[in-house]
Amino acid sequence: MPTWQQLRDVKLSEYTDAADGWGKVSSRSNVDKDRVDNQMLGKIRDTQKGLTADKAVWDLDQLSRNYQYLHAECGLIRTALNALASELAAPQRKLKQALEDAENLKFTVNPDGSVEYPAGGENLIDKKPLPGGTASGSQFGTPFGPPLHQRQGPPLLTPPGTPPGLTGGNPNQARAQAIVDTIGAAVREAAAVDGRYSRTLAHLKAAPGLKVENETFADVAADTKRLQDAAGGYASADDIPKGKNSEENAAWWKGLTQEQRDEYATMYPASVGSLDGIPSTVRDDANRMVFAESKAKYEMELASYPPEPKKLVPLGPRGALVVSKDWQEWHDRKAELEARKPGMEAIEKRLNPDAGSGLPEAYLLRFDGEKDDGRVILANGNPDTADHTSVYVPGTKTKLPDIEGDLVRSDRLWEESHDLVPNGKVSTITWFDYNAPDTIYTEASRNKYADAGAPTLRQFMNGLETAQGGPDKSHTTLMGHSYGSTVIGVATQQGQSAGPIADDIIAVGSPGMQVGHARDLGVGADHVWSMGGGGDDEDVRLGGRLVGHGGDWWNVPTDPEFGGNVMESDSPDHGGFWNPESTSLANQAAVIAGKHDKVIRD
Repeated sequence: MPTWQQLRDVKLSEYTDAADGWGKVSSRSNVDKDRVDNQMLGKIRDTQKGLTADKAVWDLDQLSRNYQYLHAECGLIRTALNALASELAAPQRKLKQALEDAENLKFTVNPDGSVEYPAGGENLIDKKPLPGGTASGSQFGTPFGPPLHQRQGPPLLTPPGTPPGLTGGNPNQARAQAIVDTIGAAVREAAAVDGRYSRTLAHLKAAPGLKVENETFADVAADTKRLQDAAGGYASADDIPKGKNSEENAAWWKGLTQEQRDEYATMYPASVGSLDGIPSTVRDDANRMVFAESKAKYEMELASYPPEPKKLVPLGPRGALVVSKDWQEWHDRKAELEARKPGMEAIEKRLNPDAGSGLPEAYLLRFDGEKDDGRVILANGNPDTADHTSVYVPGTKTKLPDIEGDLVRSDRLWEESHDLVPNGKVSTITWFDYNAPDTIYTEASRNKYADAGAPTLRQFMNGLETAQGGPDKSHTTLMGHSYGSTVIGVATQQGQSAGPIADDIIAVGSPGMQVGHARDLGVGADHVWSMGGGGDDEDVRLGGRLVGHGGDWWNVPTDPEFGGNVMESDSPDHGGFWNPESTSLANQAAVIAGKHDKVIRD
């Protein structure tokens, strides 16, 4: 428990100065991580081969993880110290005001917090001044000081029959007691603040050694949760916009100081990382920490998974064998954890590409390993500064565990588009931020998945435009494969007063877009493009017509009646539109790069 003297004398600027120091370490660690990832690792992978090179790559990967850990933990310390200083300021002001009041009244504040006050007022009988005294209380009590009827003070001489309230009394006694109570309240408040942050800061320490492992990143998540609990009054999750449009998100972010931005991103990385409209560099930094913590959590759970319980157990008097509930739960959870590995590894591989990939820096704009089948938005190149941006929406059966194929499609789109505009900046984005249908013949025949995902897609596209600086800053193409095109079609019908959802729209292997004509998509029929494939892709388009995804006119985008541009495609099936060196891939890239004259029409 601090004393009132300690609370009076504490220099809060020392905490904020220390916070600035930790903040600089955090920021520098983030810069150093980027340098390791984008310069050192890239050069070694491109120029060196063999066991020595492999060892160097492993060491640099470890160094990158260490810097990421330093960035996170030092950021937490910075925020904790700033929050501590901020919360101590109120009780310190309260205390200093009470001390000033005591000085102005010529009262004396004793070391134990009691207050001596002089004579004052007058006795109602003899009119003599009532003597002074000492108001006191226990700084450790709750409430501060004893109840009023137990407090010590000079006796009052009261004539018989005097009505209550007319007994007189030294007014200084009440003033002194009020000062005592204020001092006690300030000290108790400061003690509570000090206790919360002392416990939080005690956990912010690294284990011995230089190796940051899964347990270390899991510890970051626990430390973050503890700081959220301790500092919720300083930087609350409720401060972060929820359900706002991208312009409001951007305005909130711009209205913060850089220190406040760093603190919100440190304390609430998942919330900040999912905010449409704020810079992609900020979202990427926050989501990489979310990804690292999630991956560590899953790998730790899988590594420590319990042994297999007995699968078959007898049931009923005849002893028929059935699968036990314990085994089923054990099996399902293990299968779920193992299924996540390929998707996680694919994302990590793209965040840290192999030698000679030629791909630009990746930006992780959203990650959630828990929601439905997972969520991920990953960009090749910074979309905020891109001259040409494409957003690819995958379709039925898309899941985080199988996301690698969709990421590869965006990689190929970037390579092909960049070749057409080598002096321009291109960004290709995989957008998987909706619950895609799991089955073709039942779930994919329903509109509800598109209806639910469309507002999120529309918000992302608006946020992209906001972060870029306006609709004319980048040529934007929105592309949907299969049911993904249905999601796009529904999204175009929402918020049309805000302007077109993109400059160009491409529907690939589309079962229908819930509109009957290309002109209904809001970008102009001459900026709507489609292509179909052979084999099962024909079944998808026919099925889309039959279930009504073509809208009232029963048209799918490749139908002449739809009114858009049908591009030539050499895809042999529903999934071959991104085959290397294919006409279908080249045509999509031509639209993305704004080279409409290079599109081969069907």
